Amino acid sequence: MSATGDPAVAPRVVIADDQTLVRSGFRLILNSAGIRVVAEAADGKEAVAVTALHRPDVVLMDIRMPEMDGLEATRRILASVPAPDLRIIILTTFDLDQYVYTALSAGASGFLLKDVSPEHLIAAVRLVRSGDALLAPSITRRLVERFASAGQEPPLHEQVHADLSALTPREREVLGLIARGLSNAELASALTLSEATVKTHVARILAKLQLRDRVQAVVLAYESGLVSPNAAPRPP
Repeated sequence: MSATGDPAVAPRVVIADDQTLVRSGFRLILNSAGIRVVAEAADGKEAVAVTALHRPDVVLMDIRMPEMDGLEATRRILASVPAPDLRIIILTTFDLDQYVYTALSAGASGFLLKDVSPEHLIAAVRLVRSGDALLAPSITRRLVERFASAGQEPPLHEQVHADLSALTPREREVLGLIARGLSNAELASALTLSEATVKTHVARILAKLQLRDRVQAVVLAYESGLVSPNAAPRPP
């Protein structure tokens, strides 16, 4: 497997989708950018098998597939592969698909709509491969609002436990704002910091709490009670 985050080495990708045209289209787009598609899968069971065989950097995973759905395939893959070595991007038709939050809490590093532009697809693969999470601030807020309107906490499949006492007051503040959907640029503006400083805070938070990425940080912030789904989605 290529070194995670090394920009000098092209990402290796597995595409799992039951639609041949989707797989072929994504393969053409990624190959045109020098990103190597090492295997394709038409169902979740095959996705688990080819991922174990090829050990890619990134898996593009459809949710609704025969034999085994993308959620179960995601759980099985991440249970057998060290977290820093593999990223999974969920493919969905609707940006508020009922399974999106479950997929993220199961360990996916983000999601994409199937009608994504070629440029966005390429950027997304490179982004998650570098260790970041593909979770737009607007999507974070909408997911939180969805569960808040239902009067319940987000149903986490994979519980994330960590001791927030390891964080400094500033780091706890940053984590709370991440959970409310702020991007690094918005964090920098809200806290009167440089984006470089914000990135350092985020990296330290992930390291101290032993979290895979920003997605798990959002999950943890709500699970731990640091922020509530009924809280304002962003500061004034």
